Amino acid sequence: MEAAITILALLLVAFFALGVYATVKAVGAAKRGVDRTITQARRTVEDTTLRAKSFGQVGVAGDLAQLRLSLRTSMRATQDALHAGVAEDASLAESVALFRRLSAHGLELDEELRRLEREPDRTTVAALLPKLRERTQRITHSAESLRWAARDRARRFADDDLDALNAQIDIEAGALRHWTVEEPSPTPGAPTSASPDHRPGTEWPEPAPSAGASSTADEAWAGQPAEEAPQAITGPDPRRQTGYPWQKTTRPETTN
Repeated sequence: MEAAITILALLLVAFFALGVYATVKAVGAAKRGVDRTITQARRTVEDTTLRAKSFGQVGVAGDLAQLRLSLRTSMRATQDALHAGVAEDASLAESVALFRRLSAHGLELDEELRRLEREPDRTTVAALLPKLRERTQRITHSAESLRWAARDRARRFADDDLDALNAQIDIEAGALRHWTVEEPSPTPGAPTSASPDHRPGTEWPEPAPSAGASSTADEAWAGQPAEEAPQAITGPDPRRQTGYPWQKTTRPETTN
């Protein structure tokens, strides 16, 4: 009895622990989903604000907003391209590692540009703009190099696979249209389909003539001149021969 109570208590504790673990995991997943949604919403709002500032404002504020928008757009596009490609091509792992290092410089520059947007001394900020623009171009150029290299690599693999597939399809199409291949014309003296010495098994064999029929045929051929001997294809004139082994005997005109 005590053993059963102990087992039941252990089962209840195990179920309770499992329920707590599942609840914690569900809450964590929900929290990550909410954080991801908030981050995306904040990023969208910030990008929209920067786009509005870059087109609506002039001077230092518009230049800073344009630099930030260019930097964020290029870095995000490269990140999406590399993360999508590394799932199919493991050789992009080194490119992803390099992009992480580049992202550190990009985040630092973006934070500096954000601070300068709130700087009241516009003269000093205007003096810093050439260097800030150069840093932005260097970072975006490196990001674009990684992005286009990954895209070119994926397109190259797709083209190679398509070429191989087209070659296989051409071979299969040729095999399916085997009757369209022109056969070489027979050369003079080569055995034809009617020649008795071609490969056996391609046609039905003719029955061998009987002994009596063979002697009759020999006598019929012997009575003809040598220059009028029948050819293998045209055959002798049936009006001048007495009979063939495969012909039936002529019946008499009247039978009783």
